[in-house]
Amino acid sequence: MVTTSPATEIDLPSAASLGIDEAASKKVKTVGLPLEVGTRVMCRWRDQNLHPVKVIERRKLSSGGTNDYEYYVHYTEFNRRLDEWVKLEQLDLKTVETCVDEKMEDKATSLKMTRHQKRKIDETHVEGHEELDAASLREHEEFTKVKNIAKIELGRYEIDTWYFSPFPPEYNDCFKLYFCEFCLNFMKRKEQLQRHMRKCDLKHPPGDEIYRCGTLSMFEVDGKKNKVYAQNLCYMAKLFLDHKTLYYDVDLFLFYILCECDDRGCHMVGYFSKEKHSEESYNLACILTLPPYQRKGYGKFLIAFSYELSKKEGKVGTPERPLSDLGLLSYRGYWTRVLLDILKKHKGNISIKELSDMTAIKVDDILSTLQSLELIQYRKGQHVICADPKVLDRHLKAAGRGGLEVDVSKLIWIPYKEQS
Repeated sequence: MVTTSPATEIDLPSAASLGIDEAASKKVKTVGLPLEVGTRVMCRWRDQNLHPVKVIERRKLSSGGTNDYEYYVHYTEFNRRLDEWVKLEQLDLKTVETCVDEKMEDKATSLKMTRHQKRKIDETHVEGHEELDAASLREHEEFTKVKNIAKIELGRYEIDTWYFSPFPPEYNDCFKLYFCEFCLNFMKRKEQLQRHMRKCDLKHPPGDEIYRCGTLSMFEVDGKKNKVYAQNLCYMAKLFLDHKTLYYDVDLFLFYILCECDDRGCHMVGYFSKEKHSEESYNLACILTLPPYQRKGYGKFLIAFSYELSKKEGKVGTPERPLSDLGLLSYRGYWTRVLLDILKKHKGNISIKELSDMTAIKVDDILSTLQSLELIQYRKGQHVICADPKVLDRHLKAAGRGGLEVDVSKLIWIPYKEQS
């Protein structure tokens, strides 16, 4: 069993690095137990350093005394995916705050991470909250504040989860869920999974295999034909995507499941979904690479694959909006590499419309990308591309590697058509 813990490699700053004068910012008095929800205190983390946290929830230990509780805490400088249950002995009760100084709190919460730390924490494409107003965001965070499932087992991996997912109520008391990696049915106990695996005859996702190149395979799953699989996929994906909408009506979506294949079967590494019919030309609704497979180029591969499908459809495509900052960064990197590679090789003039026809990238996305790179000017009523070779090389280098390439010759796919 391989255990993955997405947070353990992060070098978090210590409490001392905050430069907080504790005596000036709070008053310490005798601490009453159990601690109240909302209490701020220092907590000893896995790196053995103390870090500021806020108590989000508490629960009584069944085997303990009157004041024996464990506490669900949020590390105030960092992403919610690091929230966890901790024991009382991990908390430094001498640091319990009874009067919080706003300037100190601002300093803690506005602490800037290094680029290395940000990459470690935000290494997956995660949708943001840009479409939520303040009231909706508060409601979302209140409803999802406590992570209900701490771990999942999927194939040979045990994976720490990041966020709340609205599993059916009977699973609320589960610390860990066991997934069949082929049909995505989930169970409470290892013995149940073992019994299931003896009966399950699937060795790959349901649906049609539309791509096979070496050990990589892509399956198209129709949410209407494989409703339980699609819903279970959404349940699992929500554990790693903060505000992904859980679509119970999966009939409207197609799911593209990327797998690594070996003699034991085809093992899911990630997926993207798209609407069967999108009036806004969206060619991707949701995208996820599972934590054990991140930083291997699979996310870039999934983005590129979505555009190859758009080319087969004879349409331009664009990801569903709004994009998070990280999502925009991922797509801007893809658009930059594709567009600048064409500009480097192309002789003579080329129009924005021609670029769109060649790449299936929407005109608006081409314009915003070239404008961000300062490679386009507006002269005499039309856009003019300024493609100096040295400038193109510099931008291509900054955009980074393109990841795994899609071998279009291995894609065997017919665009979706509603059966009458």
